[in-house]
Amino acid sequence: MISQLSKQLFVEVNKVFSHQGSAEEGPKLQAAIEAVLRKLNLVTREEFDAQAAVLLRTRERLETMEKTLDQLLDSDTAPAVADD
Repeated sequence: MISQLSKQLFVEVNKVFSHQGSAEEGPKLQAAIEAVLRKLNLVTREEFDAQAAVLLRTRERLETMEKTLDQLLDSDTAPAVADD
């Protein structure tokens, strides 16, 4: 993924700056682009979507647990009705 993205960026940057620099600077530029992209900690779309789904399920479970806890706390603090 990183390699493919760096190649695409290189092509685009090379189009813009094709009138400057020499041909031997191309591989250096591509290596520099790839190095920067590797530092970005990028993830694939599939991995992002999977983590978003996990987060959604976790949020739903948390909300359910909060509601249950509120109900339990409300039932504990409700005044007891004494039988006379």
